[in-house]
Amino acid sequence: MLDIYENTVSNDARFVIGTVGNNPLVCFGVNPSTATPALLDSTLRIVSNLVRPPFDSYLMFNLYPQRAKNPDAMHSIYDPELKAKNERHIAQRIAGRPLMIYAAWGNLINKREYLADLLRDILKIPELHDCSWVTRKRTATGNPRHPLRVSKSEPFTPLDISAYAQSLVQPLPRMSSN
Repeated sequence: MLDIYENTVSNDARFVIGTVGNNPLVCFGVNPSTATPALLDSTLRIVSNLVRPPFDSYLMFNLYPQRAKNPDAMHSIYDPELKAKNERHIAQRIAGRPLMIYAAWGNLINKREYLADLLRDILKIPELHDCSWVTRKRTATGNPRHPLRVSKSEPFTPLDISAYAQSLVQPLPRMSSN
């Protein structure tokens, strides 16, 4: 199977990793760690093992493409250029196909205030409008559970991604200094 691996030249950001196919399982995490096609990390091994009919491949995206083995090391303020490149890669790979998207970020979405906003912006990408969202379980706080925290036998269940995204804490408006 042919590999997909799109990253920055410096490899400090990864936009997509996966395999080529007609009906991929699409997975979204928070941020990429160290995985490469030659050496998958624990999360990607789980995602790749979920590929069975009707899926013939997988694509792994993230809300934010900065590589950080520890999510605490992610930028404190997101880089708008990285965000825009990430959204372009997502749009190009989804390409308007009605795919199933597996939300799998767990409580890591709470690591940075901007992650909820990045999710809401990703949901505005026109190429994703015909996709359906699923998860395999929820955390106690209602977030789609990370694949490392889910039993292998846990089935996919529908996720109302719009309602979920709106339920995430909205940043407070800034006070004017007048």
